[in-house]
Amino acid sequence: MYIVCSDLEGVFIPEIWINVAEKTGIPELRLTTRDISDYDVLMKKRLQILRENHLKLSDIQAVIDTMNPLEGALEFLDWLRSITQVIVVSDTFKEFAGPMMKKLGWPTLFCHSLTIDASGMITSYDLRQQQAKEKTTLAMKSLNYQIIAMGDSYNDIAMLKAADRGLLFRPPENVIREFPEFPVTHDYNSLKELIQAIINE
Repeated sequence: MYIVCSDLEGVFIPEIWINVAEKTGIPELRLTTRDISDYDVLMKKRLQILRENHLKLSDIQAVIDTMNPLEGALEFLDWLRSITQVIVVSDTFKEFAGPMMKKLGWPTLFCHSLTIDASGMITSYDLRQQQAKEKTTLAMKSLNYQIIAMGDSYNDIAMLKAADRGLLFRPPENVIREFPEFPVTHDYNSLKELIQAIINE
């Protein structure tokens, strides 16, 4: 039996931090795991920028409330959940994810959390565990499931490598070049065909 472990941002929803950058006019917040492979470096940079610009959790949540899933994402996810189990494994935070999970029909989500001070400022981030995406995949495999993993960024690669089948969905060219071993799809119909073919093997 298969379980699909999937990234969230870039697969089902737009990149949250890019939308925050556009709404706030702070271009440095556009950096994502597509650009910086070290997640700790990326998050510390983001938190520093938030402090310098006095941006609170509520400011980010207000941006997220205006966002919608990627076009076709909900239909694809509904189809995927009709044929197999799906776990969304993300490096986002539960304080960010709620509105988007509602719009996606509340799929199962494994993610991290934030520490918020009394004024509403984000003071730190708290990983559920190190290498959470890879370890989730390995945990599911230990239960004798076969895993299809899909993502688009550097922080997905360990998960894709740990899975029985790893797939890249709409990755940037730098990720494609560095990890040519993974099949690449750019639209949900192609992704659906690829997953269906794997499950039918």
